[in-house]
Amino acid sequence: MTARGLRIAGFGFRSEATLESLAQALDQLIDQYGAIDKLAAAHSMLPLVEELGRLRNIEVITVADAELPTVTTLTHSAQSLQARGTGSVSEAVALLAAGTGATLLGPRIISADRKATAALALSEVPEGTTE
Repeated sequence: MTARGLRIAGFGFRSEATLESLAQALDQLIDQYGAIDKLAAAHSMLPLVEELGRLRNIEVITVADAELPTVTTLTHSAQSLQARGTGSVSEAVALLAAGTGATLLGPRIISADRKATAALALSEVPEGTTE
């Protein structure tokens, strides 16, 4: 039995990250958790994630950068805290994009080149709603 709700992959990455960095992180998420319904990125990081979404034919959701510090994350990177005000950009983005009541399926994963992270959140589906 699989969990109900949308499975949204959030991304965080360094400025030197490449499309391959993000694709590799996404592939790790898919290998670990299965199919992804949507991708998500902070507004300031959107272009690279949109490119990945176009290549994979997956819709991309944007979240406001100002909202990142409002989310409690599972992991805590000092660099992420200093740069973005959150312990994990990818975890915060995934949770914000998935909406109220969303849960992370696990901590962020890190791309092989260590330039990108990705986390998967499951949106809450109200009772009686069909997908």
